[in-house]
Amino acid sequence: MSEITAPPLTPKDFATDQEVRWCPGCGDYSILAQVQKIMPGLGIPKENIVIISGIGCSSRFPYYMNTYGMHSIHGRATAIASGLKAARPELSVWIVTGDGDSLSIGGNHTIHLLRRNFDVNIMLFNNQIYGLTKGQYSPTSEENKVTKSTPYGSIDHPFNPLALAMGADATFIARTMDRDPKHLQEALIRSHKHKGASFLEIYQNCNIFNDGAFEIFTEKSSKLDNTLFLEHGKPLVFGANKDKGIKLEGFKPVVVDLANGASTDDLWVHDERDFYKAQILVRMFDDPRAEDHLPRPFGVFYETDRACYEDVMQMQIDDVMAKGKGNLDKLLRGKETWSIA
Repeated sequence: MSEITAPPLTPKDFATDQEVRWCPGCGDYSILAQVQKIMPGLGIPKENIVIISGIGCSSRFPYYMNTYGMHSIHGRATAIASGLKAARPELSVWIVTGDGDSLSIGGNHTIHLLRRNFDVNIMLFNNQIYGLTKGQYSPTSEENKVTKSTPYGSIDHPFNPLALAMGADATFIARTMDRDPKHLQEALIRSHKHKGASFLEIYQNCNIFNDGAFEIFTEKSSKLDNTLFLEHGKPLVFGANKDKGIKLEGFKPVVVDLANGASTDDLWVHDERDFYKAQILVRMFDDPRAEDHLPRPFGVFYETDRACYEDVMQMQIDDVMAKGKGNLDKLLRGKETWSIA
């Protein structure tokens, strides 16, 4: 008898029967749709995919994905995912978190996951606000942000998430947005392909408490002049007419006019493996309201290869086990004992 082959999976196979309960117009809907679209192409059985979230609007994600998952506790999705990956390294583990969840109460867990380099995928939904708790400022809110918790304007300096990830020695750093489905899909696929901890920041609009926070980067009238889409091996060119470029003067990026004498031969050519230039790229984080601001980069900023924590841990266990069975009583007693008369 011929072997029965299961039909290929479709995006609908990754949708659950649960009512999606985000505010109408929320950017989370787009992100959910793109994740469900790319999942069939990854070639991973649904039972080997796990979505782990913390607390926040984005953290309802596991309910809407027809995979295994856990809606965990505030800021600890990264810690729980680390434990799961250590115990079950064959699983494809995806972490869904928000700017408040992962950069405030969960900030410490986030940086340690990145430096340990577990092979997991972090999707950080950044809307620059606390949405679930009704509109307080978050670690990524801009200075002078007026919210319910900062009625006179925030005096905090905001986190730059990708610079933070770079400082924690993340092995894959990228940025995309909810309102560019094609780019978002490509970024998700690249995150999955990376062997190690992938850190993907997703600009996500909260249309209730922070509507239009990223409008300058997402609207047709302003997007092309204010965004820089990174492509490996290609010069940094942007603008509605592709007539602007980025040139390095020493370590300083400057905008040049390609329609007025500047040459593409002089432009910065993007290299995803260049550790030093990546540190400059993540710092292209100007306030878009400022005059002469640099464009905001999107795409893969940096990727490198480093051993994954779970693999090295297993090698260590195998090495110790090869020496023979241990003695638990001896281990608990240690090398020094005292007799009490």
